[in-house]
Amino acid sequence: MKSDDKLLIRALKGKTNPVPPVWLMRQAGRYLDEYRAVRETAGGFLNLCYNPDFAVEVTLQPIRRFGFDASILFSDILVVPHALGMNVWFAQGEGPRLDPLPIGSAPPVFDPESFDSHLAPVYETVSRLREELPKETALIGFAGAPWTLATYMAAGRGKDEQAQARKWMFSSPDTFAALIDSLAESVGHYLVKQIDAGAEAVQIFDSWASALAPNAFDRYCVQPTKRIVEIVRAAHPDTPIIGFPRGVGSLYADFVKATGVNGVSLDQGVSPEWAAEHVQPLGTVQGNLEPMHMITGGDAMMRDIDRIINALGQGPFVFNLGHGITPEADINNVHALLKKIRG
Repeated sequence: MKSDDKLLIRALKGKTNPVPPVWLMRQAGRYLDEYRAVRETAGGFLNLCYNPDFAVEVTLQPIRRFGFDASILFSDILVVPHALGMNVWFAQGEGPRLDPLPIGSAPPVFDPESFDSHLAPVYETVSRLREELPKETALIGFAGAPWTLATYMAAGRGKDEQAQARKWMFSSPDTFAALIDSLAESVGHYLVKQIDAGAEAVQIFDSWASALAPNAFDRYCVQPTKRIVEIVRAAHPDTPIIGFPRGVGSLYADFVKATGVNGVSLDQGVSPEWAAEHVQPLGTVQGNLEPMHMITGGDAMMRDIDRIINALGQGPFVFNLGHGITPEADINNVHALLKKIRG
């Protein structure tokens, strides 16, 4: 099957499908018994990301179990700073850690040859997935956005309000801008290489965009994303790009207009009716069911599914959650969601 005939790609290219394509952020994860078994065998999260045998297997698991319309590469946003030479590790039960960059320091040097050598296992995973996925299932590549990557690189971990990055932004704006701009080049290159390997669409995760004040949003979220879009389009003009500046409310519309992304993923804090009026005329909308419904299920979940589809289903639309599925999710609720959407 050609990529353009797949439901996800049709939606991202502005087509309205009779039934919306559906996939879930973090659909490969700890809520699945089979994922936990592979992760234990892998012996560490980075081993899971960099071993193509493990990464292919966990990426395919939710496709085998649920038959989602799209599969997203299993990896992590922090492989980019890792490939740039930063020390990255995952603390059990505490999440990712890095040796932080001092405020005012120069950005890590982006050397494409060493960068691609480090990430070769990821590119191999993408290539193998393209061969092993069902013919109707689209393959999504992804990367973290420069602002979100910079928050981890400045603080050494994810923290509320991303204070260290914001402190750097104000106390040494030139060096912080240099970091953001360097990351845009690295991320753009990384996404191009994923598409070279077989990804049919890509998503840019700006998970901490909500920490930016409106007057900083353009410089540190919009402009670097626009640059990434330019890099990807120069190499692969027909590959759809999804942006996800999580938690930015009414700025979603401005983001789509300014960056040129094909689609935007919305968090659960956005009204689907507002999105239908203000965002969907600009591009494809993806989202935005409350992830808690994957734990609690029931009538409340069904009502919210109906509300989202009633508001957004008459235009280009991809059904997803407002953020990633959590380890506590009940697989029966995932099955119920798919049955509700697909009938």
